[in-house]
Amino acid sequence: MVPQTCHGRIAAATTPPHGPFPWFLIPLHGPRDALRPTAIALGSFDGLHPGHRRVIAAVTGEAVEAEGLVPTVVSFWPHPREVLRGELRLRLDLPEEKLDLLAPLGIHQLVLVPFDTALAALTPEAFVQQVLVASLQARRLAVGENFRFGAGRSGGVTELQRLGEAHGIAVEVVPIQSDGEGRLSSSRIRAALAGGDLAAAARLLERPYRFQGRVVRGRGLGRPLGWPTANLQVDGRKLLPLEGVYAARAWRAGELGSSPEPGMAAVMNLGPQPTVDPLAPSAVEVHLLDRSLELEGQTLVVEPVALLRTQRRFDSLEALSAQIGADAAEARRVLGVQAPG
Repeated sequence: MVPQTCHGRIAAATTPPHGPFPWFLIPLHGPRDALRPTAIALGSFDGLHPGHRRVIAAVTGEAVEAEGLVPTVVSFWPHPREVLRGELRLRLDLPEEKLDLLAPLGIHQLVLVPFDTALAALTPEAFVQQVLVASLQARRLAVGENFRFGAGRSGGVTELQRLGEAHGIAVEVVPIQSDGEGRLSSSRIRAALAGGDLAAAARLLERPYRFQGRVVRGRGLGRPLGWPTANLQVDGRKLLPLEGVYAARAWRAGELGSSPEPGMAAVMNLGPQPTVDPLAPSAVEVHLLDRSLELEGQTLVVEPVALLRTQRRFDSLEALSAQIGADAAEARRVLGVQAPG
């Protein structure tokens, strides 16, 4: 299902606005409700790394808006691999998270096209006619040079340019961007997170990797040890890094970006609890350093900064508590904060 609302941030599907578009009004739409006519950056854009942003830049700016076009990112939901191959495709950025990332880039709306077997069966010609022309009234289109579309991925950028010309759509093909280690890709970011290398992920993203979750009541196992934690319920479609213990920063929802403070210093445990409860499922637990806050029911935004250690089982609760103390001291060092007193 394509989300039709996003926590009250849907703008009315009327004629395109003129002048600067307020960031907090960027809408998340299905094709039926999209603002039109459009200038479209088409792709999955998972992670919104610099290569993605180069494609997006091709459909934004004063020249585009002077033509009365709505700068738009169009992606598919769910991921085509989930439908065609039955693969679970976790996302670097969920749709709601993308809204905050797209707004500063000059994008006015994010449109999610429902991907199903019927859409997958469309020929390249039918895809352009039904989705880009009839549904979204595209006038400009930008894609990466490796973009494929249509049944069996039969269409490439050359055919897209030909079909675009036939329908009055100006198609720009943006070259793949590379660095000293190869082409920029979501796969490289995923690999960095899978290895717990947050610095590499942030370098590729050109921004910190973050996720968010709602604080729910846990079993209170950390409190008797002297290390109470906020237990986070994270969207199961979000890609999380390697299981382990991390130095992290955390913000309550709405705080990030609203003050110059760098966030609350924290230690995060991601994964099971091999010492306290070996049979418990994997969890996300955040201990705020030197703070005591009632957070149940609130949403925390978490930025894991550095992996301190991987998961291990300790011989006793005392040994575990001592190790958490060492983790907290190392987290303070990594985050540049001092213990009180």
